[in-house]
Amino acid sequence: MSFNWHSLQNGSDIRGVASDGVPGERVNLSAEIVEKIAIAFVSWLSERKKCSPEILTISVGRDSRISGPDLMKAFINGVLHTGANAVNCGLASTPAMFMSTVFDKTNYYGSVMLTASHLPFNRNGLKFFTKDGGLDKQNISSILEKAATGSALPSVTPGEESSFDLIGEYSDFLVNTIRNEVNHPKHFNNPLLGFHIVVDAGNGSGGFFVDKVLQPLGAVTTGSQFLDPDGWFPNHVPNPEDDSAMQFIQKAVLENHADFGIIFDTDVDRAAAVGHTGAIINRNRLIALISCIILEEHPGTAIVTDSITSDGLTTFITRDLKGIHRRFKRGYKNVINEAIRLNREGSESWLAIETSGHAALKENYFLDDGAYLMTKILIKAAKLRLRGESFHKLTDNLIMPVESKEFRIKIKTPDFKALGNKVINDLHAFVHQVDGWSIVPDNHEGIRVSCNSESGNGWFLLRLSLHDPVMPLNVESNQVGGVSLITSQLAGFLNVYSNLEVDFLIG
Repeated sequence: MSFNWHSLQNGSDIRGVASDGVPGERVNLSAEIVEKIAIAFVSWLSERKKCSPEILTISVGRDSRISGPDLMKAFINGVLHTGANAVNCGLASTPAMFMSTVFDKTNYYGSVMLTASHLPFNRNGLKFFTKDGGLDKQNISSILEKAATGSALPSVTPGEESSFDLIGEYSDFLVNTIRNEVNHPKHFNNPLLGFHIVVDAGNGSGGFFVDKVLQPLGAVTTGSQFLDPDGWFPNHVPNPEDDSAMQFIQKAVLENHADFGIIFDTDVDRAAAVGHTGAIINRNRLIALISCIILEEHPGTAIVTDSITSDGLTTFITRDLKGIHRRFKRGYKNVINEAIRLNREGSESWLAIETSGHAALKENYFLDDGAYLMTKILIKAAKLRLRGESFHKLTDNLIMPVESKEFRIKIKTPDFKALGNKVINDLHAFVHQVDGWSIVPDNHEGIRVSCNSESGNGWFLLRLSLHDPVMPLNVESNQVGGVSLITSQLAGFLNVYSNLEVDFLIG
């Protein structure tokens, strides 16, 4: 009765500690809890669809985490307990689980993916989908409230369990997309013939991309690594935004003289890449690359990103590509929902992408899908090669900052949101007192400040984390020493607040 169900909510996902092994972290996402969440999800979905649970079929998949098999069994048991049917999709990816609600062969009422993205081995979580897309945080709150009350009654007749090779179906979808889009005049079935592509799956769920997608398309994949699922993640954190993880795929590309390298996160809803010279293509450069492709297909469309993208990216999208760049709040669901809103109101947007690598395309249900993102890039690469051109030059005009850094300022008070909001409000007044600083208009979270060449030659964004007692600070500069110049000036303001840890900003 005293269990804090809402502590499991992480925005539009559920996440928790699912395995022992980390000191001080007690398991709160047990098999018993997951079974109750499954019952609550079926209850929520049956109300949404206005049908009895017996009508519903729910697909269930997981990533490579060590707790995955047990939690998956528990979720399936919960589904069956209500009278609904469950489809065991085994090792899968988050995007594939959504696609199970729209593929002609499956067309399930709902789906769930057991994953905690790039978090440590002891964590796990759940992502939910219907054919309308991923559930929002309000939906997750409703499901957890149902789980807390235990109001859903079991069915007299249990549902039935079956299995389906979802990754096989999903891979065929990607393969056919590439074949049809490239439409190679000589090698229709093998449009990637002559390409050497290495993949780093980080021991997550993305290893399928080698043998089920790239190899059937004719690509050489020698040098691909960490393809076997291993929930201990023994080689590196499966995170395309992590510098050390990117060094692994960079090394693989250079040592194997590959044309291209791809790295996925654990559940394949994010990806990044490395070019043939070892150039890392993530964050702003990845956004620039996919923006080139989308704006060629849909001239003038709006590209929606999160709030921490660089000024150089804005210039590239608006000046070089003749598109519209709209920064919005951090959080991949926020970015996606903003793009959906723009389309609904008549302002065309074909791409929503967060700096972390979550990329969602209008043509693909606005589903954040790392494998589909790489599919779009490979299609472009194959088309350009047919014309004797290289896609590596597409982003040559992108101006990258000389320095870029993120700080996480800890708030040492229980009421951290009140203090964080006060700091941001006070900073608005402080900015007007600093020569060369100006508040950037049309900003949707925190405060973004432009700094002229005399005062740091860049920008910073200070915001408040939604869930943690932290104020993330992103700073970029176009000159050596510019980040230090900006943060030193900012530290003078922040030092007034005794409950902020800001000593590391100085110097």
